[in-house]
Amino acid sequence: MRTNVVLDEKLVQEAFKYAKGKTKRDLVHQALQEFVEHHRRRDVRELRGTVKIRQGYDHKKLRAGQL
Repeated sequence: MRTNVVLDEKLVQEAFKYAKGKTKRDLVHQALQEFVEHHRRRDVRELRGTVKIRQGYDHKKLRAGQL
């Protein structure tokens, strides 16, 4: 879809510091992808009561590779 928008040039230049693409089109495409991905993620609060943690689970041992 072709559309014309006016972008804040300072914001665009700052975004290019973090973007993978080299064109404004790439930049807008990446921003839209990240926006959609962000809003698709489930809110961790929605998982309350749906996950059961096994008895004796120790996250510190798991990090150290001791389980």
